[in-house]
Amino acid sequence: MRMKQQLSKAQKELMRWEEETLKPALEKMPERKEKFMGVSLEPVKRLYTEADLENVSEIGFPGEYPYRRGIHPTGYRGKLWTMRQFAGFSTPEETNQRFKYLLSQGQTGLSVAYDLPTLMGLDADSPLAEGEVGKCGVSVSSFADFEILFDGIHLEDVTVSQTINAPAWIFLAFYVALAEKQKADFKKISGTLQNDILKEYIAQKEWIYPIKPAVKLVIDTFEFCSKHLPKYNPISVSGYHIREAGSTALQELAFTLRDGIEYVEYGIKRGLKVDEFAPRISFFFNAHNDFFEEIAKYRAARVVWAKTMKERFGAQNPRSMQLRFHTQTAGVSLTVQQPLNNIARVAIQALAAVLGGTQSLHTDAYDEALALPTDLAALIALRTQQIIAEETGVANTVDPLGGSYYVEALTEQMIERCFEYFDKIDSFGGMIEAIEAGFPQKEIQESAYQYQKALERGEQVIVGVNKYVMEEEPQKVEILQIDESVRDRQIERLHQVKARRDNGAVAICLDKLKMAAKRDENLMPLTIEAVKAYATVEEICSALRDVYGVYEEPVI
Repeated sequence: MRMKQQLSKAQKELMRWEEETLKPALEKMPERKEKFMGVSLEPVKRLYTEADLENVSEIGFPGEYPYRRGIHPTGYRGKLWTMRQFAGFSTPEETNQRFKYLLSQGQTGLSVAYDLPTLMGLDADSPLAEGEVGKCGVSVSSFADFEILFDGIHLEDVTVSQTINAPAWIFLAFYVALAEKQKADFKKISGTLQNDILKEYIAQKEWIYPIKPAVKLVIDTFEFCSKHLPKYNPISVSGYHIREAGSTALQELAFTLRDGIEYVEYGIKRGLKVDEFAPRISFFFNAHNDFFEEIAKYRAARVVWAKTMKERFGAQNPRSMQLRFHTQTAGVSLTVQQPLNNIARVAIQALAAVLGGTQSLHTDAYDEALALPTDLAALIALRTQQIIAEETGVANTVDPLGGSYYVEALTEQMIERCFEYFDKIDSFGGMIEAIEAGFPQKEIQESAYQYQKALERGEQVIVGVNKYVMEEEPQKVEILQIDESVRDRQIERLHQVKARRDNGAVAICLDKLKMAAKRDENLMPLTIEAVKAYATVEEICSALRDVYGVYEEPVI
């Protein structure tokens, strides 16, 4: 009752302010434009006050359910976020050198970018790989490449995130085989496999198999890791690519968390107990330009996941309810025009991720709209994180924006509308059924279209692109060139591997894999056996194509 009286007083105070102070000011000087909107084209009110918190649930404390203010009571005072720069280009040898360089400069975790053929389950010598080998990431066709990629890097000593999806279970097998070869303690091995196949059908479009067998392979990794790699995250459910495809912040939040729910449901159907595998599910979000909206998105994500795990799945372990996430600054926001402006964009986006409570962070390099980053650009991106951590003071207190009228109102709005999206997706029968009906794809397409129209009308500004344009670029930027000789070198090693290995043993491994797939068994043990025999990525993927078939996207 007392709270309602206070809020009623807040409403009256707002009306008084609007009449006595705002109205005369607007008569003297009107506002710059009629409508103020963020990147998601949501209207932003002139002022947020205590009155906007009328429907806000208790803000609470960090480290306590539902974790609105963070999953750790001490925030970054105990440990800073992991500075995990995304790296991978050309051959495994060159990427290995970049890894060692970044580690020497204070990076605290590795994040591997694989090239397009690898992401599609193709070897370097595939006709479909021509022109793409080593261009957008490192080329890996066999365990021999993987051994070189991590030469001199002990998996027990560093956490490694692998951005791989359709053939992800193979790359977990590589990781296990290498850890075994290094005689590493499996109980100490930590890292993350992206492994989020659902967002491929929604946004990134790098798939191999139909949806249900592809999800089955994801659950195989859940089951294997829960038994053998207790500190390893078998999935990073990714909203990043959904946002890059043109979604709003809300759609990124809702579709990502609903993908996570789908994986939990399929894990339980497999016979796993929710608290056996849910604590190792991690998430991956975008950090875009709308500073406060992004912070609210991360805070809302924690609340929605905590409530869903507790209320929908009956989780008992607090770690099952604690949403942990990696963040990457928005590649789609980077511009070819005036590329040095991207340094400022990245710094602001990274600050939003930190204020939102991210557990690890990748900052894009300023030249990534042009090519893969140079050493200098990658170093500046890493230094951006280090400056935020060491010089700004934002890591000194937990959730410094907690209690902000604007941030809390945005957070609550995100929570409510996220659950509304869940209801829509549930009405299809689940996320797989919604994807097959084209629902999330249509939503994202419409949002991307509306944003592009707003840019063309000048309602949204991109500095250097549709405002403050310059006739000539102020400075030429050196870019990293990947020549075609990379493919030749990768093919040569691949042929050497095939000449040295026991091809009969490989054939037996692939036949066993097919038979196990037909029997619907967990394929991780046999995949580990196959990669140790030096079966290639494409050979393994092709063997399962014979069983599962391939996915064809419906026309939307």
